[in-house]
Amino acid sequence: MADPPERPVSDPDEEIMRATYRALREYGYADLTIKRIAEEYGKTTAAVHYHYDTKEDLLAAFLDFLLGQFRDAVHEVETTDPEQRLTLLLDKLLVDPEDHQNLLIAMLEMRSQAPYKDTFSERFEQNDEYIRYMLKTVIDQGIEEGVFNDVDAEHTARTLMTIVDGARTRTVVLDDTDVLATARESADEYVTAVLLREDG
Repeated sequence: MADPPERPVSDPDEEIMRATYRALREYGYADLTIKRIAEEYGKTTAAVHYHYDTKEDLLAAFLDFLLGQFRDAVHEVETTDPEQRLTLLLDKLLVDPEDHQNLLIAMLEMRSQAPYKDTFSERFEQNDEYIRYMLKTVIDQGIEEGVFNDVDAEHTARTLMTIVDGARTRTVVLDDTDVLATARESADEYVTAVLLREDG
């Protein structure tokens, strides 16, 4: 979950997304208001409401923005080697978030609202499906190229997602800063034990 790039932009929507990102890290979901987002945006609440009717609408757009950021980061990975690509993908899921503890907290707060807010649940489901798809795709590629064992790629991807989700939740709930690093090691151990061919 990398910081949005700091290049100058003229798109008001992207500027508001960056302001929302900063406000969420500062105040969390529970204390987030349009006023605080507007202060980060450097404009009035009316300027934010011009683009988004409600805070829920804005946060739904923000979740779309984060998914877009993640997709861009994944597509910037140039290697086609399945083992390296899987390593880099797991880094983005478990290493990059280490510097964004406050945002992880805010995202968990938003995820807890998903059962009650369809706009949130749809975005989180879309995000999870996309990450699982990316993991499954690289595992399938590795199997086809003979780099990985012939495993059930869907099951393996879901197991890796469970490691990721569990680590992110524990690091927030238990305020344990070592959880993500431990989970990253566990993911490597799982990949070595299940995926990597002994003759590879």
